[in-house]
Amino acid sequence: MICTTIKVHLLLMSEYSKMTERQLRAERLKQARLASGHGGVKAVSKKFGWNVNRYKAHDSGQNGFGLEDARAYAKAFGVSLQWLYAGIGVPEDKDEAPTTIDVPVVSWVSAGQLTEQSGITTLDDYPTVPTVDLPDGNWIALRVEGDSMDRISPYGSIIFINLKDRRLVPNACYVIADETGAATYKRYRPNEIPPFQPYSTKDIPPPILEGTIKVIGRVRRSIIEI
Repeated sequence: MICTTIKVHLLLMSEYSKMTERQLRAERLKQARLASGHGGVKAVSKKFGWNVNRYKAHDSGQNGFGLEDARAYAKAFGVSLQWLYAGIGVPEDKDEAPTTIDVPVVSWVSAGQLTEQSGITTLDDYPTVPTVDLPDGNWIALRVEGDSMDRISPYGSIIFINLKDRRLVPNACYVIADETGAATYKRYRPNEIPPFQPYSTKDIPPPILEGTIKVIGRVRRSIIEI
């Protein structure tokens, strides 16, 4: 059963139902390619040494592309990386040099307390991990326990969560908590019950959540140390 909080979020995201974040990014990529004058998909792939099928999937929105590809495309087409990748500003903007921020690494218990009015008020006492190129936001990091999201974040990965980004997007990943304060990391699948599902190589059941589900924040990066 989808709780009232989830229903409210679904209403807020209705205007985005026809164009996902991936499609918006693809539209900007296509706009940049056309404005560059370098030609069509095959022409730019040949010119810059890109795999034509891979680039075509990015340009059409069939597949999403990450920050590394976005950097290459922004440089090739002479546009702002922030605009191309995140929709911030305009294509002609000059990108600032990469910035490093120290993100507090909290526990799963502490993450769950972030949903409580009487919970954590400061994150200054937590250990931090230096991180480059995170967009504006209010960030925390969590170390992944278990295998329920191992297709994206194997056991021991560190995930970065933007506490200011709680808009629900299909197939995006979130840290959520129920009324008991238990926090979990799952993928949002609005057509499934429950709507927050594992994404694992193993047969792992969805979480059992009690009461109202609260979104703590959206997971925007996952790294693993080797």
